Amino acid sequence: MCSSVFSTQCTPWRKNACCSHNTSQELHKDPSLLYNFNLDHCGKIEPACKRHFIQDNCLYECSPNLGPWIQEVNQSWRKERFLDVPLCKEDCQQWWEDCRTSYTCKNNWHKGWDWSSGSNKCPAGATCRTFETYFPTPAALCEGIWSHSYKLSNYSRGSGRCIQMWFDPAQGNPNEE
Repeated sequence: MCSSVFSTQCTPWRKNACCSHNTSQELHKDPSLLYNFNLDHCGKIEPACKRHFIQDNCLYECSPNLGPWIQEVNQSWRKERFLDVPLCKEDCQQWWEDCRTSYTCKNNWHKGWDWSSGSNKCPAGATCRTFETYFPTPAALCEGIWSHSYKLSNYSRGSGRCIQMWFDPAQGNPNEE
């Protein structure tokens, strides 16, 4: 049985996913021990921006609705990933809006980091610039940041044709459709 006590952002999945309380709590830390990934690799990112990355991790770790997009991979740190999940256009747009003034040094966060310290650091020669520099459009952010884990959908929230990263669990899970 899954824990029903969640840190704030993972609550949409508390009723139907085996995402433990400990996993949920860990996803809210920076860096999270689950991945040792530091979001603040170019200075503090805006809290509104950080919320999207926490929500992204909650979706990844907790959603039971991503099965159609799971692909097997042969990587040292994982055996499967999701690919081209159709993210509702409003969710992608808001992620970009909330992050565009924060700083990063890469446009693909899946690979190319300096991990010599045990946590991700910008690779040699990389320059910290605004997200908007590395991701000039919402599609560039949502599709590029995790090597096409997401694909910007032309569909809107509530259409039943895209995955919502954000939803009110009291209204039910729209991703079940």
